Amino acid sequence: MFFKNGSTVVHRGGRLLNWTNRTCFIIPEYVNKKIVEKGTKKQKEQAWKNLILTEQLRGRRLVTGLMSSMFSVSNRLERTIFDTKNSENLPGTLVRREGEKAKGGETVTEAYDYSGSTYNFFRDVFNRNSIDTRGMKLDSTVHYGEDYNNAFWNGTQMVYGDGDGGIFQRFTKSIDVIGHELSHGVTQYEAALEYEGQPGALNESFSDVFGSLVKQYSLKQKADKADWLIGSGLFTRKINGIALRSMKEPGTAYDDPTIGKDPQPGHMKNYVETNDDNGGVHINSGIPNRAFYLTAKELGGYAWEKAGKIWYVTLTERLRERSDFQKAADSTFQVARNLYGEGSPEEDAIQKAWNLVGIKIKTKW
Repeated sequence: MFFKNGSTVVHRGGRLLNWTNRTCFIIPEYVNKKIVEKGTKKQKEQAWKNLILTEQLRGRRLVTGLMSSMFSVSNRLERTIFDTKNSENLPGTLVRREGEKAKGGETVTEAYDYSGSTYNFFRDVFNRNSIDTRGMKLDSTVHYGEDYNNAFWNGTQMVYGDGDGGIFQRFTKSIDVIGHELSHGVTQYEAALEYEGQPGALNESFSDVFGSLVKQYSLKQKADKADWLIGSGLFTRKINGIALRSMKEPGTAYDDPTIGKDPQPGHMKNYVETNDDNGGVHINSGIPNRAFYLTAKELGGYAWEKAGKIWYVTLTERLRERSDFQKAADSTFQVARNLYGEGSPEEDAIQKAWNLVGIKIKTKW
């Protein structure tokens, strides 16, 4: 491993990954921009502050956690929860370690419990030892900033704002949000999908997939009983919305005068060409999200058992930094064939799902 121009080159699985630490946020910048345009005076001021802070955080390069992970190995869950007490100084004051009794209030408890649920999901379902496969410690910071409307993975740890109480509630409230953000770490250590354009939309989509599966696994829900929502419960009652995104019906999660309408497409004919949002990483992720939902619905049962396994193998063994939607579609089809056989229901379900979102599988290799 070595560092060059802010990038980290890590030897993984016989190849070199050139990974530049990117901070991944659950709330896209276009939501804050809409608030600046349509919100109250106080909401506009807070949204501007969030946009500025987001840009500052994107500029930071944090390698301490990565280096620690590379040189330490653990075979057990280890969580630490910090509190910045509404400052922006990470990681903050340590308030809870692994195995200690609950303390620090519901925000600390949720960060602790739901990061554990994510760890247990990857361990139990995919035999994965934490984010990096080497038992990486799961650090989380709560009460970040003043009324901060976001949560993010910065390459080394989780960080949660409290929300402003008018638009958003506390960001530890949704287990799928925590599962989503920690899954960015899994992608970081595996395919290292570039956070721009279609590779970036796949990066977001894989986090939505595993975030939803973490919730379903925790609730022991089958695919037909799951809500397939990301960020359910984050909005206050003042906002006309049920979640940040819907994997089942992209574009329907919210429609509100203050934050706008959910812009996600669910089909390639509505693919959004844009320079905002890193080339639409949060917007166009609705297309592969719906492909996963359709696959899971077709196969039935617990979504993590077959559809989830196919997507996990695809992420960890088939995709690379610049993989696009076509590569993801072809790879999931190939993995299904390898795992379950040519002409299998799993292979057929994946082909139909990608066709329904406007991507035709290339079956000749």
